Amino acid sequence: MDDTYRTIEEPAEGYLSEKKSRFLSFIFPVKEAQEVKKIVDAYRKKYYDARHLCWAYMLGWKREEYRSNDDGEPSGSAGKPILGQIHSAELTDVLILVVRYFGGTLLGTGGLIKAYRGAAADAISHARIVEKTIDDRIVIRFDYPLLNEVMRLLKQYEEINWRQEFGECCRMDLHIRRSLSGRLKEQLSSLHGLSVLLPKQGETGSETTG
Repeated sequence: MDDTYRTIEEPAEGYLSEKKSRFLSFIFPVKEAQEVKKIVDAYRKKYYDARHLCWAYMLGWKREEYRSNDDGEPSGSAGKPILGQIHSAELTDVLILVVRYFGGTLLGTGGLIKAYRGAAADAISHARIVEKTIDDRIVIRFDYPLLNEVMRLLKQYEEINWRQEFGECCRMDLHIRRSLSGRLKEQLSSLHGLSVLLPKQGETGSETTG
């Protein structure tokens, strides 16, 4: 099962010059559209004297949420080529901005597509690409006598993180890569007295008790 995706961990920059037009490119790791808006607004203020600030982003491990913007360039000549480079690199959770300073010579639609594509590719080439796992979240609750048994089970998995809360009973919030989550859920469900909550959002979801 494919449970990984490619992204970047820190911003990077690129550059391209074409017939005296300068294309400054920037790639950022992002998680949501609101974060994209803040970065675009900040760079629009920073490069207020530029002719165009075009961009594209893609979000989510399914790579189904994306958007591009030509910012006044001919339709499809800027945002789509930038987005195309994100697709080609198989990246997600990234935003690429390309700032254009006009050099006095019109490039035509074909020239613009080539320039924006090249500028975006240069930013990607300077970024450190990382592979991350797609994780499932499992919440469990159990009484203290089961703690040692639960811990022995969890320590069988190297790629797992958890946060625990101790009150009247034990509660643990587990994050484990998707390809391993099914087996872990089965093992947890077999422990008598342990409740497995499979949350969809926040604390909602269905609960099963072993």
